[in-house]
Amino acid sequence: TLQIAFGATFVATIIAAILAPFGSLATTPLPILPKLIRGFASIFRNIPALVWALLLFMSFGVGTGVGFLAIFIQTLGFLLRAFIEIIDEVGAAALEATTASGATFAQKIFQVVLPSCLIGYVSWFLYSLELNIRSSTIVGMVGGGGVGMVIFAYIKSFKYDVAAGIIIAVALLIIGFDGLTQYLRRKVLM
Repeated sequence: TLQIAFGATFVATIIAAILAPFGSLATTPLPILPKLIRGFASIFRNIPALVWALLLFMSFGVGTGVGFLAIFIQTLGFLLRAFIEIIDEVGAAALEATTASGATFAQKIFQVVLPSCLIGYVSWFLYSLELNIRSSTIVGMVGGGGVGMVIFAYIKSFKYDVAAGIIIAVALLIIGFDGLTQYLRRKVLM
């Protein structure tokens, strides 16, 4: 479950960070790209991971790959939209100054956008990771693999005491991880 949540979040973060400069009106090299990328992000983030898991389960069957893809798709849409908003909030004056000095698209991204947005990117990554640990358990119950599948198996076999023990362990894990991400966010934002 942790591997699915972390892997999906990490891959989605990398792809969202690459696509976000093309989806922002402030940095895009082609005016049509922001509409396409924002539409893509809206579709992916507005469909819950549970629905993606059910759709993928019907297409590919049971497995951790289904859980990974379901969480990855929703996280990609969520982070892409968040990263675009972060870029849009970067000072227009700094972007204008680099454009006026003849900076290329890559120079604008690496010299203005990334230094300004990196803290926001890390904060959103940690928040998404926290959400995805919760989601991975639910996604697992509908065929996405991981601990959710184990909980569902114990519930189906009427072993409620074992299922309750696993649920409590998952809840404690999530509470602990929530405290850890809050601590890391405070350290990053300082």
